[in-house]
Amino acid sequence: MTLSERNTFFKVGIVFCAICTLFVIAASFFSIPLYQVKDPGKDGFHQGAEYNLFPGMEYIPDQPDYIPHQDSESNLYQISEFFPYQVTDHVLYQTDLSLRTNYSLHNNERRPVSFIQTFTGLFLGNNYYAVHIAIIFSVLFSLIGMWLIHSFFERTSAPEILYIAIFTISFALEAIRLILPLHLNFNFPSVYVRFASRVLLFSRFFCIFSLFTAGICAAGLEVQKTRNVIFIMIIASLVITLGVPIDVLNWDTSLNMVSGFPSMFRMIELAAFFTTVISFFIAANIRGTKEYTYVAIGIILALVGRNILLNTDNWIGPVPGILMLSFGTWFLCSKLHKIHLWL
Repeated sequence: MTLSERNTFFKVGIVFCAICTLFVIAASFFSIPLYQVKDPGKDGFHQGAEYNLFPGMEYIPDQPDYIPHQDSESNLYQISEFFPYQVTDHVLYQTDLSLRTNYSLHNNERRPVSFIQTFTGLFLGNNYYAVHIAIIFSVLFSLIGMWLIHSFFERTSAPEILYIAIFTISFALEAIRLILPLHLNFNFPSVYVRFASRVLLFSRFFCIFSLFTAGICAAGLEVQKTRNVIFIMIIASLVITLGVPIDVLNWDTSLNMVSGFPSMFRMIELAAFFTTVISFFIAANIRGTKEYTYVAIGIILALVGRNILLNTDNWIGPVPGILMLSFGTWFLCSKLHKIHLWL
């Protein structure tokens, strides 16, 4: 890939990130109001009415609404806290979709799994406002990061920076996570949710593989094979994405859909992480420059920050996550620029 072609890719990436930013802004107007927890004492629960709590079912207009509690023994929905009243899940009707959405969001007990999230989750409950902030941070990081990469590397030939740019662009697709509250709000077909979830899964693995390739490139991969490498990355990401079952009826509290084989994929990410870091240490030894060691440190900070930002569901995560991600990416890019500026 020539320098001109790479710069064109950077510009297209900036435009794409800007579009994703606009999507997040628009989606926020519909998503943020749904994060408020409904108060049963204030939201008009009524005895003797029937409701639809499930997306895709028809509803009868002008019916009052309530948030039920599921009785695990009878498998019926009841408002045991307020009324001795039960309705089966076969005849449920509702008109106010925001109450159904509120129930679906705030009665979800499945929390994301990561080392830091598991620790912080012991002390703090989930908060969808924090998740929304993390998504906004991710998209803004992508937009600002791509603009800075294009500005600093427009005339600098650094083969690794193309893969760092792909890593940066992938964060714009975190906006897809807002498809879940939009789905619960507007009740569009779940097939769109499944497709969006696969796109998000693809972007995350493509992101990991791009950093892995950047490390291999620094360690001695021929630059002339760039297109072939990207094609292999796409195929590998597609194989993983299309082969994973996705449950559109279940999600965790970070607005990530539940997919199959989570442990195996965490092992893939961990293996790619260590391989990438080791590759840059090898590059430092082969090329005889300590700057690649600093790049490896930047990779570590960026990936730890990414893990926090993508899996947090409370207020502890967003700020440390974006700071580590931003500083790590800036640090590794500045060292790459310094390396290739004098070549």
